[in-house]
Amino acid sequence: MSLLDDLNPVQQKAVLQTEGPLLIFAGAGSGKTRVLTYRIAYLIQERGVSPWNIFAVTFTNKAADEMRERVERLLGRAAKGAWVSTFHSACVRILRHHIERLGFGRNFVIYDEQDQQRHLKAVMKELDLDFKLFPPRTVQSAIDHLKNQGVMPDQFVPADFNVFQKRVGLIYQRYQEDLRRNNALDFGDLLNFVLVLFRRFPEVLRSYQEQFHYILVDEFQDTNAIQYQLIRQLGKRFRNICVVGDDDQSIYRWRGAEIGNILNFGKDFPDAQVITLEQNYRSTKSILLAANEMVSKNRQRKKKNLWTENPDGERITYYSAANEADEARFVVEKIRSQCEPSFTKGFSEEPSRKYRDIAVFYRINAQSRAVEDELVKNRIPYTIVGGMKFYERKEIKDILAYLKVIANPSDALSLRRIINIPPRGIGERTLDKLEALSKERGVSLYEGLRLSIEEKWVSPLLRESLKEFVELLETFRKDARVLTVSELAKTVLTKTGYLQRLREERTEEAISRIENIEELVNVMAEFEEGNEEASLEAFLDRASLVTDVDLWEDKGNRVSLMTLHCAKGLEFPMVFIIGVEEGILPHYRRGEEIEDLEEERRLFYVGITRAKEKLFLSRTETRYTFGTTRSNRPSRFLEEIPSELVEEEERRKPSEAFFGEDEAWGFQGEGDGERLEQPLSSPFEPTADFSAHDEPQAPAGIAWAPEGFFPLRIGMRVRHPKFGEGWVSAVEGMDENQKATILFQSVGRKRLKVRSAPLEILK
Repeated sequence: MSLLDDLNPVQQKAVLQTEGPLLIFAGAGSGKTRVLTYRIAYLIQERGVSPWNIFAVTFTNKAADEMRERVERLLGRAAKGAWVSTFHSACVRILRHHIERLGFGRNFVIYDEQDQQRHLKAVMKELDLDFKLFPPRTVQSAIDHLKNQGVMPDQFVPADFNVFQKRVGLIYQRYQEDLRRNNALDFGDLLNFVLVLFRRFPEVLRSYQEQFHYILVDEFQDTNAIQYQLIRQLGKRFRNICVVGDDDQSIYRWRGAEIGNILNFGKDFPDAQVITLEQNYRSTKSILLAANEMVSKNRQRKKKNLWTENPDGERITYYSAANEADEARFVVEKIRSQCEPSFTKGFSEEPSRKYRDIAVFYRINAQSRAVEDELVKNRIPYTIVGGMKFYERKEIKDILAYLKVIANPSDALSLRRIINIPPRGIGERTLDKLEALSKERGVSLYEGLRLSIEEKWVSPLLRESLKEFVELLETFRKDARVLTVSELAKTVLTKTGYLQRLREERTEEAISRIENIEELVNVMAEFEEGNEEASLEAFLDRASLVTDVDLWEDKGNRVSLMTLHCAKGLEFPMVFIIGVEEGILPHYRRGEEIEDLEEERRLFYVGITRAKEKLFLSRTETRYTFGTTRSNRPSRFLEEIPSELVEEEERRKPSEAFFGEDEAWGFQGEGDGERLEQPLSSPFEPTADFSAHDEPQAPAGIAWAPEGFFPLRIGMRVRHPKFGEGWVSAVEGMDENQKATILFQSVGRKRLKVRSAPLEILK
């Protein structure tokens, strides 16, 4: 069977147009990934192109893996060798081969966002800058913006009399100097340094131009200025550049994406062919028409009209809630009606959906709290995309820091993190002194530790601690030459005593950390399986470049919660978009500029087009924001959806909406208001691993907090000295042994014993 048999006529045209520049406008759900994968397969199988001569880039590891796997399913081993990756991964691959020309070692490490912030703060502290006058996050954003534009420190010219810009220029210069000293790069450097490499060493650029006969770019609407420069330079020799994207889904302007790259592609390539994919295979007619009508109000777009052969489907359900608690109850009520067995005439009917079929989208992370609380009360498992990332957890960062220092001893940031893990009596003042002396000698901090031992910079006791630490690292570096990544990690965990110390703690938190470490080792083992390039550096690169969407997996039976930005590239049979109101969507910080409003409209469009069968939209009349209850108007975007496509659901009466005393009691359906007699801890006891339950049995009753004296109640806002602020989502017991499940903003759900937990109740 021909590869083309699986494609519609327009998709076939896109695959067959192999020579010269090609722009494919691919509407939502129109099969752009299919077109890209079949195009690669067609080039290899039908045109005899070597996989080595194909360069395909996209924006997430998840999308790149999917594209690679699809091509391999079509061609088998014949597909091996094609470059299919993200922009950043491709640049890392190039730099691993050539970065020594720029004065770095090939064993450089990549700093993630947390590492960048720590490094930046250290630089600003050295420069004696006030964090209130120059907030580190604002400075980091300014530096990221410069890097997205390809502006290096020596090219940045601050505006006259602009003190902030002048300080940013100084910080940027010192920041880059310290990165070089640590043999480290951040995300922006990965792209910039490849351009610098190509500019300084034309022969390197020519080698890649000769290699890549065919270039394919996915999600082209999300490219920034520097990514577009890379593509244009790499494609100059053969000009077989195929870019695929949808201007209606350009939602990353705030981080440098240029919608003009896709809209003005024809100006840079006047001979480019243009193909538009308009047949949608994902959504019902009702959902698609709503999305089309709404996004057509944007001026800055390529006109297109998506259509589908799918059924009309149900109308969109709209609910105007009294407040966020009412909105959350509406969402969970609908989820339960879809995912729990119903009883008709004494017979049980199977639920129509699984929890995994459902997603809840919101504009900002803070909106998830009320929904999370309600899901916990109703024993519904869920997963959050873009919350506390796996690779940002303390225990994971600790182990990765050890591995980074093993791979690159010059990495002072990681070295400082692990030098007292476990405690070795080496304080911050000693480290500051050692780092200052190391800089004076022109050596790395690691070499400074060696010198401090040889030249007796510190006391005998400290010298002994430092000697043991350096000898331990040297042992690990020798182990790294013969062990796999997972074996090396196990060795580090054993010889440092890290795992044993956690076991000895015997707390819920320690158990959770151990489980995370075990998962990290599992990830390493999966990475090694069948991977000929499973080196330590390759694994660290992979871990550093993971995105929020990469961490989402369709495993287990859970409702997915995520921001609209994270939702891009995913699809679900049933979707809720909450908070569709002025100030939230569109967000008040985006202002009234046409460009900002149009991007907010595109963001809403992305959310709508994730839904395959059923879409719910909701807003609140009042919302508790920044300590104040505010009244909200419906989003202007709602008025742009044809009314005949929408059915508005009536607000429930108080008895139906579960209102009660301080929301600690529940009333059920048409009941007479009697308090439920079942305590929360029975029939289901929440644990720190609650969301991991695959097939929970949903109880018939409603969760409640027992009457009587107890320190905490459901809905209370609390603060923990280590975990920060959170909300009480469940309580168990009434006496001194009471336990509470708390949803912390920073680390997620924790189950704590109230008597021993140092909690502060917030007003």
